[in-house]
Amino acid sequence: MYWQADCECMNRSDLEMVQLERLQSTLTRVARNVPLYSRRFAELGLDPDQIRSLDDVRRLPFTTKADVRDNYPYGLFAVPLREVVRLQASSGTTGKPTVVGYTKGDVRRWSELVARVLTAGGVTKDDVVQIALNYGLFTGGFGFHYGAERIGASVIPSSSGNTRRQIMIMQDYRATALICTPSYALHLADALAEMGVGRNDLTLRVGLFGAEPWSEPMRREIEERLGVQATDNYGISEVMGPGIAGECLERQGLHINEDHFLAEIVDPESGEPAAPGETGELVLTTLTKEAFPVVRYRTGDLTRLIDEPCPCGRTFRRMARIPGRADDMLIIRGVNVFPSQVEAILLESGLAGPHYQIVLDREDRMDKATVLVEAPESFCTDRISESQGVIESLRRKLEELGVSFDVRLVEPRTLERPEGKAKRVLDRRTL
Repeated sequence: MYWQADCECMNRSDLEMVQLERLQSTLTRVARNVPLYSRRFAELGLDPDQIRSLDDVRRLPFTTKADVRDNYPYGLFAVPLREVVRLQASSGTTGKPTVVGYTKGDVRRWSELVARVLTAGGVTKDDVVQIALNYGLFTGGFGFHYGAERIGASVIPSSSGNTRRQIMIMQDYRATALICTPSYALHLADALAEMGVGRNDLTLRVGLFGAEPWSEPMRREIEERLGVQATDNYGISEVMGPGIAGECLERQGLHINEDHFLAEIVDPESGEPAAPGETGELVLTTLTKEAFPVVRYRTGDLTRLIDEPCPCGRTFRRMARIPGRADDMLIIRGVNVFPSQVEAILLESGLAGPHYQIVLDREDRMDKATVLVEAPESFCTDRISESQGVIESLRRKLEELGVSFDVRLVEPRTLERPEGKAKRVLDRRTL
């Protein structure tokens, strides 16, 4: 089942011609309209007309999350703000979000690409789709909403949280498709068990789960407990959001929408191309984005490309499921958080010295984040109210990162002092 069969099953040679034409057009636009790329191309003595094959993309400079942050909010836009009809954002390394924009054309294409992913995952116009993702600046909720409406499905924008209400909606509205993070799917399963609701009491049949890494055992448990066929999908806000890639029902890798994104795998350390089939960092170049095109964006996600044909008939190359990150970014309940963001808030408080630790656990299937902070020698108080006031202040500031943290003060010199690099994160979650 395809949404756009003529595109998704395109002959490889025709696809590569489309990619090259769109790449050349994108490079010409960013060289003319985006100062960062104009400057970078000039420094390399590179003219977009010199890019005459897809292999020539390796001559182009990388774009990083730091570039997006340094050009906050609109420095990387390739169109005037009057042409931007949608602004979304994700977390940045300094606490400020990385802002991305969409033109009317971008939103239309976004809808079509998410429709492809949904269709590949088994969703049809006859489904009732419950989207239990955040509908704020996070791209996930709106992206899937657009795609599901494009298909013609009935959409329930239930957003995130309020688990008992989610279950009531799931039952009363007879949802047949569920879209959320995999950890939240298992949290829903636990809540259903506590309420005495079995899988046969639901009308769910398919589920699309993403925004965080998850394993095959986790997939099997979700399927068994919710009675769905579960597929993975991939998106990243700086490139577009959901719709970049998704599994078909063969579930042998995520099909990349290659007519809109040029994918590379590079060595995370050297930046050189990885050998065919080798795991490395995913690098993406947008081919059709108007408002916010990016060239060779380093996603930080580790994967490998799969060139073998898929039994489903789609000719787009697939990427293996994401096992982890090449950098130190954490994904907590689908939100991107860098340890440096936490550290900056701790240092601003004047409380934390160089010693702190972020501890990640899973409780009731949901991520739990705790920050352990060594109280400095100068911090001495016997008054519980003062200690609680300090903790509450830190907790409120950390919530600005989009994640709820518990904060615990510990005695000086109680956190481990490794001989090498400080271990700032203790991740005890299991997938």
